[in-house]
Amino acid sequence: MSGVRRLGARWRRGRPLRTRLALAASAAVALVAVGVCAAAFFVIRYELLHQLDLSLTQSATRVVQENRGEGPGIVAGECRFLSAPACAQVVPADPAADPEAGYLLPVSAPVREVAAGARAPYFSNVTRLGQSLRMLTTPFGDGRALQVALRADPVERGVRQAAALLAAVGGAGVLLAGLLGYAVSRTGLAPVARLTSTAERIASTRDPRHRIELPPGPPGRQDEVTRLAASFNTMLGELEESVSAQRRLVADASHELRTPLTALRTNAELLARADRLTPAQRERASGALGRQIREVTGLVNDLIELARDEEPLPLLEEVRIAELAGHAVATARTHWPRVRFELEVGPGAAETTRPGVPARLARLLTNLLDNAAKFSPPDAPVEVALSAYGGGLGLGLTVRDHGPGISAEDLPYVFDRFYRAEAARALPGSGLGLAMARQIARAHGAELTASAAPGGGALFTVVFGGEGP
Repeated sequence: MSGVRRLGARWRRGRPLRTRLALAASAAVALVAVGVCAAAFFVIRYELLHQLDLSLTQSATRVVQENRGEGPGIVAGECRFLSAPACAQVVPADPAADPEAGYLLPVSAPVREVAAGARAPYFSNVTRLGQSLRMLTTPFGDGRALQVALRADPVERGVRQAAALLAAVGGAGVLLAGLLGYAVSRTGLAPVARLTSTAERIASTRDPRHRIELPPGPPGRQDEVTRLAASFNTMLGELEESVSAQRRLVADASHELRTPLTALRTNAELLARADRLTPAQRERASGALGRQIREVTGLVNDLIELARDEEPLPLLEEVRIAELAGHAVATARTHWPRVRFELEVGPGAAETTRPGVPARLARLLTNLLDNAAKFSPPDAPVEVALSAYGGGLGLGLTVRDHGPGISAEDLPYVFDRFYRAEAARALPGSGLGLAMARQIARAHGAELTASAAPGGGALFTVVFGGEGP
């Protein structure tokens, strides 16, 4: 039995899903059709036999009423014709009382038992005069039994005709079940077929721009397969965006690395001929080479940080943002001694904590402070403000400078990788600091936005948890 199961499982695995679904649907419909036809056959057969038995019972009643004093022998014997009345004979319990002329219908031991009152009336099928007969044996009184018979071939013919008709209907039902099963599998699995075709096309072309065509209709009334196709389209959109972002990152990185690598090679080639240079020239070339190496190292590190979308969960801890902001401001004062940094911590913000990676949050604040210091005039402060709202449920951090600000044309792109405004291209930096800051903020469930500050300058806002104040 287990071998049959394994063979069936192997056969099912070797068939396409459409074929298996068509066979399953066809088998289910065919089983119902055959079951209905079989049930109808037995009902028709029972009703035809029941009607014949009722006729025999009525004939027996009439014979009993008309022949109460009759002795053993044949009462009526013309049942070999379809239009003739029932054959009838009276049989005694004692065989010694049988008539000399004999009987038309067969007399057996059960018939004597009915005559003696030891057995209940019963129906039976017999053959006499070359005809199939249905016979009723019932008590006649005074130790006698009455046998009544009618031709059964019309009923048998009706049963055969019903069987033939129902077999034809069942066969047509099985054929129709096969067609319906094929249609159901073809229609029901059409989105799956399109999904499979799209997936295979993407796998062969490596192009995630393909989409599955969805049937029209409101999203809330789509079936499961259509929703699966819609989810697959959404996944393809995310994949396409990810691939495009990866390609842009590679293209931008190659573009940004080309200049410092060229400078590195030039200075390295220059230092290779150090014997032709003066000590001052060697010192300048060596210093330039060191700066360029640091710039390239910082750029590569930034690219590695941007390539990581999620924060390491084992390093998460409750971080007091106010203390982290104070440390970041103190570090910025060391790096930018000519810029004045001002930190203001609002009520309730000093004790507010947020889950996160301290080193990554410190990098977020450092990037914002470095960006503000880069554009801030020497006599203008960089203002850092931390405020709590919503009973401590939310926390807002703002960094404002008093520099030239962000133009309306540049504002939508300030967080793009390698994007640098026209006024910032002469300043040091790779154009990755703000992109990295936004990525860190989103990884911590916060939102970083940029806007023009009232009165001039740029304003960057980080909101931790819920809507802003």
